[in-house]
Amino acid sequence: MSRIHELPPEELAIYRRLDPVRLPKHVAIIMDGNGRWAGKRSLKRFLGHQQGAESVQFVVETASRIDLRWLTLYAFSLENNLRRPKTEVSFLMRLLRAYLTNNVQRMNDNNVRIQYIGRTEELPNEVKERMQWAAEATQRNTGTVLTLALNYGARSELVDAFKRLHTEIQQKHIRPDDLTEQDIQRHLYTAHMPDPDLLIRTSGEMRISNYLLWQIAYTEIFVTNRFWPDFRGVHMLEAIEDFQRRERRYGGLNDGSESDDVASLPANQLVNS
Repeated sequence: MSRIHELPPEELAIYRRLDPVRLPKHVAIIMDGNGRWAGKRSLKRFLGHQQGAESVQFVVETASRIDLRWLTLYAFSLENNLRRPKTEVSFLMRLLRAYLTNNVQRMNDNNVRIQYIGRTEELPNEVKERMQWAAEATQRNTGTVLTLALNYGARSELVDAFKRLHTEIQQKHIRPDDLTEQDIQRHLYTAHMPDPDLLIRTSGEMRISNYLLWQIAYTEIFVTNRFWPDFRGVHMLEAIEDFQRRERRYGGLNDGSESDDVASLPANQLVNS
């Protein structure tokens, strides 16, 4: 059942400009700028993280109303875990537990199912227990799949995939020459998900930050200067509108384009003299 009518007027105005047939199936977001948002307001960093957690649910609700099938959020990187002060990491873990506790009912109300990718086995036990509880509480929902990337790094994902693939090669006596990209892909954390169509990064930083490196090979990228705590569903819709103005060629030509006929040219005309 369509829930477009639940969009606030500002969001509905943008949605009406979109082609529903060409909505992305999977949007991934690098949620960046919590600390700088707080710093510009002379606030403690933890207040930026708190406001950022609020932004998550606003965006998730918009995703569910437009029937976005997959939404993947870079919530906590492997580098965050290793390089941030322990007090900040501890606060982020408490914030994650509180977010799950306080928002599972809203997820169920919006038919959202939650899951996780990353080296989640390294997270504190009390956090893992709350994560499992939330996943089980929402597992029957059939709308948007919200994936939180937690203790995640794309390079570590590839290492883990190669380890699993190596085990499979040994057990099944697979010849290395027979390996394909699909053999690697099905050992990724995201094997059950489509690759992202659109990657949004907030805060204006022009980098990928070790996020879904394999999966975004042909993903369209949208960067906004807006800090994550100020990001809302309307801004995601603006990114989708920009996405729909682009032409995705996957290395091919535009529809109707013709390749230059160079087969009949002499070889000395194919290179500069």
